[in-house]
Amino acid sequence: MTVAQIGLWSEGIVGLHARFAHRFGRSEPRERALDYLEGLVAPLEKKNGWTLSEQVGQLRPDSVQRLLNLSDWDENAVRDDVRDFVVETIGTPDGVLICDDTGFLKKGTKSAGVQRQYTGTAGRTENSQIGTFLAYASARGRALIDRELYLPVSWTDDRDRCRAAHIDDAVPFATKNEHFRWMLQRAIDADVPFAWVTADEAYGQVKHTRVWLEEHNVAYVLATKVNDTVVTAGWAESRVDDLIAALPQQRWKRLSGGQGAHGERIYDWARIAIRPRWEDGFGHWVLARRRVSDPTEIAYYVCYGPATSRLKDLVRVAAARWAVEECFQIAKGECGLDHYQVRLYRAWYRHITLSMAVLAYLTATRAAEAAKGAPEITSKTSYLSASRRSAG
Repeated sequence: MTVAQIGLWSEGIVGLHARFAHRFGRSEPRERALDYLEGLVAPLEKKNGWTLSEQVGQLRPDSVQRLLNLSDWDENAVRDDVRDFVVETIGTPDGVLICDDTGFLKKGTKSAGVQRQYTGTAGRTENSQIGTFLAYASARGRALIDRELYLPVSWTDDRDRCRAAHIDDAVPFATKNEHFRWMLQRAIDADVPFAWVTADEAYGQVKHTRVWLEEHNVAYVLATKVNDTVVTAGWAESRVDDLIAALPQQRWKRLSGGQGAHGERIYDWARIAIRPRWEDGFGHWVLARRRVSDPTEIAYYVCYGPATSRLKDLVRVAAARWAVEECFQIAKGECGLDHYQVRLYRAWYRHITLSMAVLAYLTATRAAEAAKGAPEITSKTSYLSASRRSAG
């Protein structure tokens, strides 16, 4: 990047910071937050307290640690400001909300929520924290708009341990599915424009989550396990794989799920309506995705949405789930999402929120370039490069 480009890049971050500068009670944390944002967007290999402090000319990370641990500011209000910025820059009525969780590998036992637990980040059980996130995706881009830190029972059953990490006694144990519903409710209350919700089978197989979505008139395409059961005609229950296996071959259609890092995602797709009576203009389906190169590899989804929904509409939503993985890749690779060195509960939320703000900025600048006719971005490296070109 040239000096001029860096200056324009910094100017854009200053504009984003100005949107939530009033959330800081004093000038010192307000200024440190801007330094923090500029450090997160800088081309640094690691973005922790030491490197971010050095980036802004400080010899020690004391002020950065104070910003995250002790300063007076409202990280949830900043989260809301970041969400509103995302909606303004990439929001569309047909947007999709996506829930997923990701792991943060950690050493020791004192970081809030840390324990040995399975994380997809490592693909195995590791000492880690788990964050649950809500992403927003539209044809204009994708970004993270909400977050929750998962606290295992080993933490919430030990209130002394919680207090040491500054976790209030009022903070309860909550499953990741409860996080999903909390974040969705906040999006609904904020009038975030979206038409569908999607998530992987860890969320989709939970029936009371599906019921909650239907009670709130939220259309969904949720991945589920092969032996999940759904209610069909006459209120009988059938396995999703049995329903799909009974479909004739001509019901399968080869469709694209959009561009991926390795080209277009082409699969065979089929669906079956599972209730003959449509309720209030909404209906239910089981959707299946079959790998072209291996027809025995089939993924299943349960769906609820407008009765006029076409197969390609459900496919679009199912495929949108990949957008949250792209968010994690870019946020961790370029925005320091997993580079933090904090132990306290609130400090985790503060770092994650500021990292989400930087991702939102990259998304907005990329959307601005795309509006000028730039090609679609399919990898985190080119995504960041395009965003920086736009800023420059």
